[in-house]
Amino acid sequence: MKRVNAILSLGSNEGDRLTYLQNALMEIEEKTGTILSIASVYETASWGFNAPPFLNTCVSIETHLLPIDLLKQCVRIEENNGRIRNKSTHYQSRTLDVDILFYDNKIIKKEGLSIPHPNLHERQFVLDPLVEIAPSKVHPVFHKTAIDLQQECEDTGDCNPIESSLVFPSVFELKKYHHIVVEGTIGSGKTTLSEMLAHDLNAKLILERFADNPFLPKFYKNPERYSFPLEMSFLADRFQQFSEHLAQLDLFHEGFVADYHISKSLIFAKATLGNDEFQLYRNLFAMMTKDLKAPDLYIYLMQTPDQLLRNIKKRGRSYEKNIQELYLKNIHQGYMEYLKIHSDWNVIKVDCSDLDFVERSADYRQLLQRIANQL
Repeated sequence: MKRVNAILSLGSNEGDRLTYLQNALMEIEEKTGTILSIASVYETASWGFNAPPFLNTCVSIETHLLPIDLLKQCVRIEENNGRIRNKSTHYQSRTLDVDILFYDNKIIKKEGLSIPHPNLHERQFVLDPLVEIAPSKVHPVFHKTAIDLQQECEDTGDCNPIESSLVFPSVFELKKYHHIVVEGTIGSGKTTLSEMLAHDLNAKLILERFADNPFLPKFYKNPERYSFPLEMSFLADRFQQFSEHLAQLDLFHEGFVADYHISKSLIFAKATLGNDEFQLYRNLFAMMTKDLKAPDLYIYLMQTPDQLLRNIKKRGRSYEKNIQELYLKNIHQGYMEYLKIHSDWNVIKVDCSDLDFVERSADYRQLLQRIANQL
C-alpha cells in the first residue's frame, strides 16, 4: 500500500504529561510511520469535565497503515503508556490520548472509527496546534481550511503554548550528548545542521567566527602570503572560544552544539602551510590543546566535491569563489587522516550528498535517522 499523510492529536493530563507525549512520539515513529512535523505543546483546562489541565499537540505523519490498523496502533500506544479504559461514557483523565484527526482526505464512518474526528472543529486545543503544522489542510466534510475552522471555533477556553517542546525521535537520541560537534569540508552544511540541532535539542549554539577574520578574504586571493597568519589567527580565536565554552559546560552542565572543533585548525593548516611553517604550527597547536577534552559526539558530513562547489556557489561569498576541487579533496583527506588517529573519539560519518536538508524538512529527518542509526 502507498504511504499517505495522517494527522494525529495527542493529549495528557496525568503524571509526567510531557514525558508521556514524548514517549508517544517515539512509539508513533516506530509503529505507524514517519513523523513529518510536530506542533508546539499547548496547556488547556480540561474540556467537558473538572480535572487537572491537559498538554496537547498535533503531529503529521506519513503512514502505510490502513485507517483501522492505524487506530489499533494508536490504542496500543495509549495502553503502553498507562491509559486505562472503562465503559464510562463520561470524560476522564488519562495518561495519554492519541486520536486520528485526518487520514489523507478520506471520510470514514464506521463503528469505533470516524474520520475526520467528529469534534475537532469544536476544540481550540486541537485547532491551535493543527494550524501550526497544517494551516491549509481542508476538512473534507466542511470544505474549510484549518485556519477557517480555528477562526470560527466558539471554544473560549484558554489554550497557551508552553516553553518546553517535543522533539523528533531521532533527535531525542542525541539528547544524552552534552558536547556535539558537526564538522565537514567547506560547503558541507555543518553550520546549518548545527543550528537545526541546537534548536531541536534546546542546546547552546557555538558558531565559528570566521566572518570576523580579516585574513580570510586576503588568503583566498593570495594563499602563499596569508596562509600562516590566517591559520594562526583562526587557532587563537578557536582556542579562546572553545576554552570558554568547555569551562561553562563543566560549570553549568549545559549542552551545546558547535559547527567546528579546534582540531580543524591542524587539518586546514596542513593543507595550506609549507612544511617548515606546518611543523612550527603543529608544535604550537599541541601545546595549546593538550588539555582540551574530546567532544561527546563528532558528526562528520560528507558530500561529493561537485555538490560542495555547488553549495559554495549558492551561498555567494565573494572570497570563496576561487576555491578549487583539489583544495576541497585535500581538506577532506586531512579530516579522514586526523579522525583515523583519534579512533577513540565517538565519530559518526554520514553521507548527505543526496539530501537537501536545508530546503526539505523530510531530508533533514532522513539525515537525523542516518545519524541515529550509527549511535
